Amino acid sequence: MITSVFKKSTPLNYSLVVILILVFFFLFQIQDPSWITNYFLGFQKVSLLCFIFASFFLINFIAKKNGLSKDNGYTIFFYLLFILFFPTIFNDSNVIYANFFLLLALRRLISLQSLKSSKEKIFDASFWILIASLFQFWCILFIILVFISIIFHVSRDYRNWVLPFVAFLAVGLIFLLVSLVFHFDAIAFFEKRAVIDLRIDYFKNNYENGALSIYVAVALFFVFSMLTTLSNRPQIVHTSYKKIVACFFIAAFVFILSPNKSNDLLLFSITPLTIMASSHVEYMQQKLNNEIVFYVLICCSLFTFFSQL
Repeated sequence: MITSVFKKSTPLNYSLVVILILVFFFLFQIQDPSWITNYFLGFQKVSLLCFIFASFFLINFIAKKNGLSKDNGYTIFFYLLFILFFPTIFNDSNVIYANFFLLLALRRLISLQSLKSSKEKIFDASFWILIASLFQFWCILFIILVFISIIFHVSRDYRNWVLPFVAFLAVGLIFLLVSLVFHFDAIAFFEKRAVIDLRIDYFKNNYENGALSIYVAVALFFVFSMLTTLSNRPQIVHTSYKKIVACFFIAAFVFILSPNKSNDLLLFSITPLTIMASSHVEYMQQKLNNEIVFYVLICCSLFTFFSQL
């Protein structure tokens, strides 16, 4: 039934997902209704919701525009299910903003396979990744994905290797100017954030621990599926899927290295995992198997969401 509903991309699919986002977002927010009477907090909640919606439609655009997904609603539905594993994401502005800028970068890197405006795409991707790192420092590791993309597509032109450093200079100058205007210590800003913390003992309760465990199991299933079936997929999308897999593992390292850990940081891994999950369902033609995948994921996401409220 679920596969039938989302098998085609229709206004009904988008409307259903939008309604579900609103429902789950406000279910989480009503736990602390103080923002309703505070204009600043209210504006912040609305801005977070707007960035969440933008992220949903951006990942859908990336997948369809680059042939990583067919004309269906699987991508946005999987993205919703994975976010429900970690409902505290709805309150983490830094992670949501950083993830949005990473999506802008991923859009440019995936489209690099067309070899059109490659220099602009490399600069833009590097720029957005560095902007994301201002919100979550270890997102700077995603610059590795830029160099991986250069190796895949445009490694012969030495100027492409220099562009990420040009973007670094541009972002550095902008950040320095902002620090001078608003009178804050730029060095202290990075000293506080450029810290490695490998400990994973941040859980507030067993439900957060359980959500992480289930998510890791689900992620390993879809990553394994992608790696074992990649050779059977169309040659034209091989490099794109390789970048998606690399993106997932970089996101895992961002989570492992980051200080002040929380499950929210796994949002960076949800984008590549969503694309891999959608690809798995499309590749596996057995309707019964796909229904099982969907229903298991729905049960897991709803359980983890409501258990953490």
